[in-house]
Amino acid sequence: MRRLMIVLTVLAVLMIGMYAECAASTDVLGESIVRMTEDWPNYIDPAVGSDFSECISLVQLYDTLVFPMPDGSVRPHLAYKWDVSPDGTKYTFYLREGVKFHNGDELTAEDVEFSMKRLMDIGEGFAYLFTGIVDDVRAIDRYTVEMNLTKPVGPFVKSLIRLYIVNKDQVLANLEPGPYGEFGDYGKKWLLENDAGSGPYRVREVRMEEYVIGEKYEEWWGGWAEGAPDVFKLSGSVEPVTVRTLVAQRELEISDELQPLENYEAMARLEGVEVATYINGNNLQVMLHTKKPPTDCIHFRKALAYCIDYDAIITDIYPGSRQARGTVPFNLPGHNPNVIQYKRDLNKAREELSKSKYADNLDEYPVYISYCAEAAEQEKVALLIQACAAELGIKVQITRKPYGLMCADLQTIETTPNGSFVFYSPHYTEAGAVLMGRYHSSSCGTWEQGEWLQDPEIDALIEDALATIDEAERFAKYGEIQMRLTELCPTLWLFDQAERRAYQAAYIYWPTAEAARAGEVWTLPAGYWLYVHDMKIDPAKRAELLK
Repeated sequence: MRRLMIVLTVLAVLMIGMYAECAASTDVLGESIVRMTEDWPNYIDPAVGSDFSECISLVQLYDTLVFPMPDGSVRPHLAYKWDVSPDGTKYTFYLREGVKFHNGDELTAEDVEFSMKRLMDIGEGFAYLFTGIVDDVRAIDRYTVEMNLTKPVGPFVKSLIRLYIVNKDQVLANLEPGPYGEFGDYGKKWLLENDAGSGPYRVREVRMEEYVIGEKYEEWWGGWAEGAPDVFKLSGSVEPVTVRTLVAQRELEISDELQPLENYEAMARLEGVEVATYINGNNLQVMLHTKKPPTDCIHFRKALAYCIDYDAIITDIYPGSRQARGTVPFNLPGHNPNVIQYKRDLNKAREELSKSKYADNLDEYPVYISYCAEAAEQEKVALLIQACAAELGIKVQITRKPYGLMCADLQTIETTPNGSFVFYSPHYTEAGAVLMGRYHSSSCGTWEQGEWLQDPEIDALIEDALATIDEAERFAKYGEIQMRLTELCPTLWLFDQAERRAYQAAYIYWPTAEAARAGEVWTLPAGYWLYVHDMKIDPAKRAELLK
């Protein structure tokens, strides 16, 4: 053990040294920089990336037609206005003129058309938001694009915050052989380490499995405020010793949200460092495989749901969080506050277990649960679930896995374990985003659904709700779906997360942290909490802290 600790310490020191070397080089250039940490993978191709770290990068590098606001609405962005046909199946978007891509090309309606078709052809990332919904997209003229839908979609405009616009000509100039016919690989290899965007930052360097560095695009159409960071760096190291040391050395401006509680407490004691705590719309859940014994049994699943000590989780492990009430976070428009909330009740747990076909041979059916290796606190939750289940005689085997391997396991029904931890954040600010992403059959085989629910009735209800234009009627349908899902209990809904990130409050202005300090509850999709363009840096104050 002592030898292992020595090796780990040496590795941590080496990682810190490599990180500090890169940070020092930017200081020599006289640039202001925001450095952040988040777990990997981080695929910056907007037709591939969709998880938390990828969204953080994508919102810096690419623009979208509309932009999300803290109240859950959207405002015009690349599109300064749009028209909708009376039946809700045709949208016409009018683009700003003079928007430049990072290589100087002008962004036009052809790029919007190409971006949507490329996303749907590749079929990864956020493609599911549009596949089977967008029937046709075409450039009407240089600055007008028309999208025809197969059916009405109430939150369609909101979902467009995930259509990142790429430079058609630049992508086509970087094709390699691949499976997409005349489009080869659609530029996927090139876009691993390059961008074809028009966002406020452009790629300076990508080192796979390590970091993404973006530099300010001075000609960004949205303009710049004084003090805006010149550079951002998103690193894939979330190791606690490394993160704490970098914060202490002023070589990390904003930490990840995956640190152990004691690490946040230690960083908060550093001069000029504060810990921002805000409800982020994330919901920690354990996805239960509904097609694999013993979690294929609804009574077994409910027994697990009733045995968990939720109060211990939100008090001792993730303090400040709120116990979840179903799958939709409480601050998301369309949340149903009246759904069943499972509480620790061992009598009910035993009653449900007695109805299960596995009740008399529990030893033959252990429950295998995987948690994310990069999220240290998840281990504590997993151990708590293991202990609670043991009170019922249920054996839970927990496995610590890197996030990438968890995603690989979830690709097939055979390799998916009985339970998989997931922090889920809505892709746009409405309950339908969660319901579609988490429980529609189209998301099976991805990190978003380890339940393999494959319920035609639920699919139809979700599709019907999303097709409802009237918001009040649509929200009522969302509420009914939430009731049905809660009754089916395909998931252990643990809590709506109070996200924590340590940050250099002495020299960085971060709007999210300021809102949290003021007691405001924001509703933003993943990535936009860390929109670097709106931050400000005071290098002089950082220099003072380094003296």
